[in-house]
Amino acid sequence: MDEAVGRRREVMVVLPALMLAMALAMLDNMVVGTAMPRIVGELGGLSHLSWVVTAYVLGTTVSTPIWGKIGDLYGRKTIFMISIVIFMVGSALCGMAGSALLGGPDGGMAELIAFRALQGLGAGGLIVNVMAIIGDLVPPRERGQYQGIMAAVMSLAMIAGPLVGGFITDYLDWRWAFYVNLPVGAIAIALLAVRLKLPRHRDRVRIDWLGAILLSIGITAIVLVTTWGGNEYPWGSWQILALVAVSVVTMALFVQVERRTIEPIMPLNLFRDRNFTLISVVGFLLGFAMFGMINFLPLFQQTVQGATATNSGLLLLPMMAASMVVSLFVGRAITATGRYKIYPVVGGVVMTLGMWLLSTMDAGTPSWQTGIYIAVLGLGMGFLMQTTMLIAQNSVEQKDLGVSSSASTFFRSIGGSFGVSLFGAIFNHGFQSELTTRFGAQAAEETVKGGGRMDPGALAQLQPQVRTGILESLASSISGVFGWAILFAVAVPLLAVFIKEIPLRGAPVTPPGEEERVTPAAG
Repeated sequence: MDEAVGRRREVMVVLPALMLAMALAMLDNMVVGTAMPRIVGELGGLSHLSWVVTAYVLGTTVSTPIWGKIGDLYGRKTIFMISIVIFMVGSALCGMAGSALLGGPDGGMAELIAFRALQGLGAGGLIVNVMAIIGDLVPPRERGQYQGIMAAVMSLAMIAGPLVGGFITDYLDWRWAFYVNLPVGAIAIALLAVRLKLPRHRDRVRIDWLGAILLSIGITAIVLVTTWGGNEYPWGSWQILALVAVSVVTMALFVQVERRTIEPIMPLNLFRDRNFTLISVVGFLLGFAMFGMINFLPLFQQTVQGATATNSGLLLLPMMAASMVVSLFVGRAITATGRYKIYPVVGGVVMTLGMWLLSTMDAGTPSWQTGIYIAVLGLGMGFLMQTTMLIAQNSVEQKDLGVSSSASTFFRSIGGSFGVSLFGAIFNHGFQSELTTRFGAQAAEETVKGGGRMDPGALAQLQPQVRTGILESLASSISGVFGWAILFAVAVPLLAVFIKEIPLRGAPVTPPGEEERVTPAAG
């Protein structure tokens, strides 16, 4: 009992810093998502809207396995703080995109996309290290409770994010959607420097840089295929075929390298565990659904339903509140009972229902009805978010905790990257097809690619017949995105049924509170 009380006190001392770091990662996507219609209205490039999110997700995805592995080898505290600094630098540069400091608005969207990728590189270390640090400090049986708290923080951040983003967009400049990260990151670093103490890690270290490079190239090529195929270039073009070839070759080489290296970035033997493999696929599908929703709901609410950016944030409250309450309940239930299999099954079923409801929306759907639909989606997410991480961590040895945490986050991120890219292509194709039917091919081409300024204020100045046609086209294409998401959401409960209920392990062997020891790399 004394040991448990001491461990709980140890975690509570550092928990505020971990909560801030988690909020930092989650706030950004939600704040930027709410501000995107205004950003696109100023910088142009509606057809590149999904790339602002894709660049961030891609940066997160390719860096996540590296952050997890070097945290296992060198110690998580310093690595964690470095990732926060990179995230803050990326945020500052995003805020300056298209400004006079960087040469003016010409090329502003390209600058924003590039800086979002840098921001994503830092974000890759945030969620991974938060969950791995909790795994270092508490045994698996108690992780459910703390991870439930962190999932609730994620939900709170997702509630606050649209509100902050809406306020910034309506009353300040959209650039503050990025600058707001700087004070939050500074406070998190200060608290971590003073309070965080971790168990020691392995003395002999070697980074699998070749594997990391091959994985990064392969994933980048795959995402470019899903983003450009059928949109920027025909599927049979030499550009797409070349990217397919690059992805196949690099991923094949990556598998060979991981089989032979001493400290692989992603140990392939982990996939021999059925639970680890299943929960990785579930995380991939969850990312597909979650990022697609975050990217397109504010666009639907602000353009089709006429909500302001602030009200758009308020309209997301039902989803976030539902997710927060369920996450806290599930975390406590897992800690009390030690059982977890039922939660991803139930979560997958509810998430699929939410996606189906969202796919039924049209230009006449009222805001209150959309709120009910997204609340259902939030319930499903609450059952899934922290449970996937818990099952992944429980499938590996303590020494590979960072790798398992990064793998869980990696598959969720790569799912999000695929989802945003694929759904962006579906949206663009559907929107242009709808406009072509209503106004002709030339007008559709000019609307989608000719600057792409879909500002709500500009829409209000159009002739009623034209505005109605555009809004109906937007509603139909966005609903189509959610319709496609059902295909991926329904696979979650079907896979989760095959997860084996394995008793949660006991406490870590190394007592919490012992300072981590960082030693130079061997060889």
